[in-house]
Amino acid sequence: MTTSTQGDVKDRSLAPRGKERIEWAARDMPVLRLIRERFSREQPLKGIRMAGCLHITTETANLALTLQAGGADLVLCASNPLSTQDDVAAALVCEYGIPTFAIKGEDEETYYRHIHAALDHRPQLTMDDGCDLVSTLHSSRRELLGQVIGGMEETTTGVIRLRSMEKQGVLKYPVLAVNESNTKHLFDNRYGTGQSTLDGIIRATNLLLAGRTIVVLGYGWCGRGVAARARGLGANVVVTEVDPIRALEAVMDGFRVLPSLEAATIGDIFITVTGNLNVIDRPHLERLKDGAVLANSGHFNDEINIPELEKLAVRKRRLRDFVDEYTYADGRQVYLLGEGRLINLAAAEGHPASVMDMSFANQALGAEYMLKHASELQPRVYTLPLEIDQDIARLKLKAMNVAIDTLTSEQQSYLNSWEAGT
Repeated sequence: MTTSTQGDVKDRSLAPRGKERIEWAARDMPVLRLIRERFSREQPLKGIRMAGCLHITTETANLALTLQAGGADLVLCASNPLSTQDDVAAALVCEYGIPTFAIKGEDEETYYRHIHAALDHRPQLTMDDGCDLVSTLHSSRRELLGQVIGGMEETTTGVIRLRSMEKQGVLKYPVLAVNESNTKHLFDNRYGTGQSTLDGIIRATNLLLAGRTIVVLGYGWCGRGVAARARGLGANVVVTEVDPIRALEAVMDGFRVLPSLEAATIGDIFITVTGNLNVIDRPHLERLKDGAVLANSGHFNDEINIPELEKLAVRKRRLRDFVDEYTYADGRQVYLLGEGRLINLAAAEGHPASVMDMSFANQALGAEYMLKHASELQPRVYTLPLEIDQDIARLKLKAMNVAIDTLTSEQQSYLNSWEAGT
């Protein structure tokens, strides 16, 4: 472990390997590259102190380099104890001079010490993934709030927490819910989570998914992606939901929809993607069949009630990296992946660079937008304007060499008119 004023990383000797992987990811992030080129010329973030609490991955590194190119004075910390790629963290510090506080597998004390280290930078802009940075700032570092211009939030769980803060009147500065942009949640949440979740499960277990019953708990955009990809790999997919509209959509999409307690008795692999608490609770755990595998792809490790699993087990052992076996008193064995944390980042590499290209384009442009418009905004949760969303989509299509139509003046006039009828 290496600690200095430049950060806290596991091993600086990993930096050259991390740099190579960051460059590999950059090849599949053309939108962010175009933004970086403009930021280098225009310097829209010049001199702005930023703190980013994000998953420290190759894709995040390319976002950090874009912010740095735009003039930002940036410090990073991890947004999940198991999501850090140690070679990337080392490269950020040693190759690019970006102070980074992140070590894969860090304990809770270290995790929050790293968040406080990022806040010691006295940020004017915050960039969060899960709202831990913002919640810490509002609870134990309130003396810094007066310096903050605004912030950005990356993920569904964080947006839920921020909206709760807004509703209770405790949010002290405006935050852009990047997760609500179409070029984020329609693609990152669906295609990114769909692929990377199954990638993490397969890397952790080496199980064949074809023919198994996979229970997807939650049918939001992440759940849609996981269910679709699991079906594509030959699994028999069951969906559980509390929202009648989403449940109906899952039925119409061809999935079997069951109450979670009923699904608990038939599932081989369970994947939680709800952002809620104890989605798999003790009654579910008691009904699991021998060999059931539990995985979470929601942001926090509280969707599976791990304390109750610990109580039910008479023995626990680690069989493989990221696979813990819990043996019940009756001999049944249940397997928890990645300590119940984000399996796609705990056991794999997170979302592919191509989809994070759009998500992080939203983050970079969100930072620019916040600086320009913060004085007009209240301490509330906002979304990026549709025009920015559409510009990102256009850039992505251009990078993919895909052309689309444009409206003729006649068509535009027709759409803006009310006189034309039958």
